[in-house]
Amino acid sequence: MTQPLLKIIDPHLHLFNLQQGGYQWLKPQNPPFWPDKNKINRSFIETDLCLPVPMYLAGFVHIEAGFDNQQPWREIDWLQQHCTLPFRSVAFADLTTNIFGEHLRQLQLRSSVVGIRHILDEQAHATLSSHLIDRHFALLADTSFSFDAQLSLLDTPALELLVALAKRHKSLRIIVNHGGWPPSDADNKAQKKWLTNLQKIAQCENIAMKLSGWEMSNRAWQPEQVAKLLHHCLSCFGHERIMLASNFPLCIFSMSYADLWNTYMTLPDICAQSLQKITLDNAKIWYQF
Repeated sequence: MTQPLLKIIDPHLHLFNLQQGGYQWLKPQNPPFWPDKNKINRSFIETDLCLPVPMYLAGFVHIEAGFDNQQPWREIDWLQQHCTLPFRSVAFADLTTNIFGEHLRQLQLRSSVVGIRHILDEQAHATLSSHLIDRHFALLADTSFSFDAQLSLLDTPALELLVALAKRHKSLRIIVNHGGWPPSDADNKAQKKWLTNLQKIAQCENIAMKLSGWEMSNRAWQPEQVAKLLHHCLSCFGHERIMLASNFPLCIFSMSYADLWNTYMTLPDICAQSLQKITLDNAKIWYQF
């Protein structure tokens, strides 16, 4: 008897075209200065997304990767010309500049675009307190674009700004990237702070959480750590606002794309119905498939 297919929508991955794109962060002379950065300093295309049977990649969400931040639609044009799987794209657009609206209009012309990402991280508070931020979040809501928010949940002042913005712009879908950079298990104080702030953002129904990027803080991460964080997120957000993702190709710092999804599919104490939501259904809804 053949096994039923396990359909997956991967809601956070990157494809690279080093022949056409800039990708300044991938160049060895530029930060981040990872000793193993050469592993990903090459082109990656859709056919590199290989999963073993019975898993089946039903679609993916491409997150901007620095192809061309001055003309972010160029990355989208390349993707739309070359990708054959169902996909949605989250493009770059600079929240802090007056040309944000102009860039949104260009991106609206590309059918795959459903949202934007402007990496916040260390600049989270400065960016989210910009005098332009309310106007730009309103523009995003008006265009039905979502916002991928990449910041640490340990940055309480920035997090409180994000929560306030989410409450003022209730029709805007906000998706936190990489679990809000959860701290090491060894740091109890940081763990408590992360969990407290997780509970704060979970109160906003228009905020969802993507879990990925484990390799960014620990190349040798363990499934037990992921299972623990996933259960924290499920207890705060419920099963409708959590998504598991790969962060491909950066996941290969730790393991192959196939091994990552095998690991996710065998996490302990996750029922089949919950697993389908966090690996397929929720991505379909939050990213407008």
